[in-house]
Amino acid sequence: MIKNLLQQFNLTDTVTHYTIFGNGLINRTWVVDTVDNKYILQRINDNVFTNPAAIDENINAINQFLKCHFPEYIFTAPVFTSNHKSLIHIPGEGYFRLFEFIPDSHTYTVLENPALAFEASQQFGKFTKLLADFDSSQLKITLSGFHNLSLRYTQYTTALATSSAARLSIAQEAITIANTYVHIVETYETILANPLFKKRVTHHDTKISNVLFNSHNRGICVIDLDTVMPGYFISDVGDMMRTYLSPAGEEETDMTKIEVREPYFDAIVQGYLSQMNTELTTEEKKYFVYAGKFMIYMQALRFLTDYLNNNIYYGASYELHNLHRAINQLTLLQLLTQKEDALNKRVSVFAAQYQ
Repeated sequence: MIKNLLQQFNLTDTVTHYTIFGNGLINRTWVVDTVDNKYILQRINDNVFTNPAAIDENINAINQFLKCHFPEYIFTAPVFTSNHKSLIHIPGEGYFRLFEFIPDSHTYTVLENPALAFEASQQFGKFTKLLADFDSSQLKITLSGFHNLSLRYTQYTTALATSSAARLSIAQEAITIANTYVHIVETYETILANPLFKKRVTHHDTKISNVLFNSHNRGICVIDLDTVMPGYFISDVGDMMRTYLSPAGEEETDMTKIEVREPYFDAIVQGYLSQMNTELTTEEKKYFVYAGKFMIYMQALRFLTDYLNNNIYYGASYELHNLHRAINQLTLLQLLTQKEDALNKRVSVFAAQYQ
């Protein structure tokens, strides 16, 4: 099957080796070595992304814009087949695309220091800034309701009404905490109605592994563009806070290990504002810390909802897995909220430096 795919890209005669690459949980990826080059072959998980063609259209539209206006920007554009297609469908096997491997590049799965956080946040900010004049409404929705907090809250309240008494009892402490933060949903709904908040080209998945670094650990570009859609800056900034601030990830069950690391917060703010300070409105900057609360709370609700619904979405390696994930995120939310006023002041200071 792989050889048949590569033949469509006119690579079969030059391929020397191919093997499974990375540890992504959604798409399956191979690295393909040829006599002259290296490529990334990927199968899109169409159980998650039910319209792979929409992803393909989005990436090609962005590629054309960047090639026209910012040709110096390194962009992981898809390779086209001899029939001028960048997405191949093989019945029974799925949807596939091919990218050139960026030479001398690497990624991280664990954020090792604030300098990497700065580089990553700068790259995500740069991506959005370069596309400031791209009409984001042209982009197709690849995951409906992905960062819609109102929808996630409705799903949560539905789960509260339908869950078993046993699960409600076990999760009661987490439910009580989650219910105290409903104002985050109310704020989100005011943002949707606020004309000072602009919809932009937004990545929506800003974990550290979605940035390519060079041999000097400087950011090259962002990758994994399947979730690129119209959105608000709070999605990208919030996801960085959710995944960069604490040394303990969402799987940690020892809640004493969760913390909000201020040097990492500073790196996120400085890196992002180094690119986006003049793009964001004064009103938007007031919600920089809120962005973290928004994303952390949304993920907490999703984990808690899944536990109440018998672990039907994320799955679970043990019975309380999603409940522990929810408690983990609620703990991070509490710690961020405690520091909110001080962190907002830091945002103002950094914003003034990038005027």
